[in-house]
Amino acid sequence: MCEFGLADQLVGRTGFCIHPKEMLKKIPKVGGTKSINLKKIRELAPTHVIVNVDENKKETADALAQFVPNVVVTHPLAPLDNLALYRQIGGAFGKEREAEALCARFESAYEKALKGNYRERKVLYLIWKDPWMTVSRDTYVSRTLQLFGLHTVPGESKKRYPELEPLDAKDAELILLSTEPFRFQEKHRHELQTTLQKPVYLIDGEMTSWYGPRAIAGLGYLAEFSSSL
Repeated sequence: MCEFGLADQLVGRTGFCIHPKEMLKKIPKVGGTKSINLKKIRELAPTHVIVNVDENKKETADALAQFVPNVVVTHPLAPLDNLALYRQIGGAFGKEREAEALCARFESAYEKALKGNYRERKVLYLIWKDPWMTVSRDTYVSRTLQLFGLHTVPGESKKRYPELEPLDAKDAELILLSTEPFRFQEKHRHELQTTLQKPVYLIDGEMTSWYGPRAIAGLGYLAEFSSSL
């Protein structure tokens, strides 16, 4: 929204909508992605609400549709889905020109990323602790990592975000600890590396899982990250 020059039309955000910091600090919070305060949203009287299939519950979206004229549903599942996402949001707010500019920036970063020479590896990408949780290959994160030779395990899963109890890393060559949604830190990296006796790395979760404009920076970040492993 801010990239499209619509910051002054924002009336609410979740506590996880944090960029750009200066523009958003005065925008009221309406809860978390899973615990939306419907009463507060109703009081703010938005004309549009943007929801995401992974982040928001369907019952929340259905409740919002009862009093918000336009509920914009997003569900990118792969890096190239960002192009449709830019155009979807741009079309919803009359910002088609800005959307095409974002598309051009993304396509340039994507083409550059594809030219990289990345070593193929199997990785266990952890997003949560207690219980341990990872991502299936049917996720935006996994498909993004795959561009850079990083193939997530397990190879097959009935759940998109499976729990691993007990933690099983036997099929992985290395372990990646995402800085979000769980805030993995150096202490966790050290503990797991000692326990599993395999290479463990911290990775910026914003660069792997945030679609939208952040994905453009993410492509560059992951190219450098993968090449450094």
